[in-house]
Amino acid sequence: MELNAEPLSNFLGKYLGITQEIVVQWMIILVTLVGCMLLTRNLKRIPNKRQSVLEIFVETINKLVIDNMGEGYKSFIPYIGSLVIFLLGMNVTGLIGVHPPTKDLNVTLGLAVTSFAVIQAYTIKKHGILGYFKGYITPVGILLPINIMERIMLPVSLSLRLFGNIFAGVMIMELIYGALFKTPLGIGQIGIPIPLHFYFDVFDASIQMLIFVMLTMINIKIISEH
Repeated sequence: MELNAEPLSNFLGKYLGITQEIVVQWMIILVTLVGCMLLTRNLKRIPNKRQSVLEIFVETINKLVIDNMGEGYKSFIPYIGSLVIFLLGMNVTGLIGVHPPTKDLNVTLGLAVTSFAVIQAYTIKKHGILGYFKGYITPVGILLPINIMERIMLPVSLSLRLFGNIFAGVMIMELIYGALFKTPLGIGQIGIPIPLHFYFDVFDASIQMLIFVMLTMINIKIISEH
């Protein structure tokens, strides 16, 4: 199934720049918003099954942040939790026949730049503007070019790693479906791709989300403690 955003892109004869990837992201945001509203309604001291699932997720994110960043970084729990939900939501859309938005470098670069901005903003807030720039010449001034390159390469590496892996998975699945389509009546497309979908759209999608999130947390801690 392909989601076609072309009518939106030419609304009233004007090109709005709305692509399939943008529409899918809007849908994920909407579903996440509705899900959060439903899951957080009528919270009780003794949780039911719905609330238990929510609490398990929250506790998992809390543990992930505290174990990898420390108690002093609890303020990042909402950001990391949102990043987990949004990234995983985008990566697994292949399960419903929609190409993951993260196969587009523009999307992954946007996510990487967002994390980059969060890291730099937090470091400036923690050390002040002078302390922030002092970090570029730590431990010695001669490392200035290397430190600048290291900061610049962060969003580049984050975006390319996520984009490359997801894009490769999409291309492999398309090649497989193309080959199976040539079987009698296309019967090969029934059943055979299921384990491959599990690998690329569940396992690999989860791993790439985790890598992106882990690198974001590690860089927040390392750069802010320079």
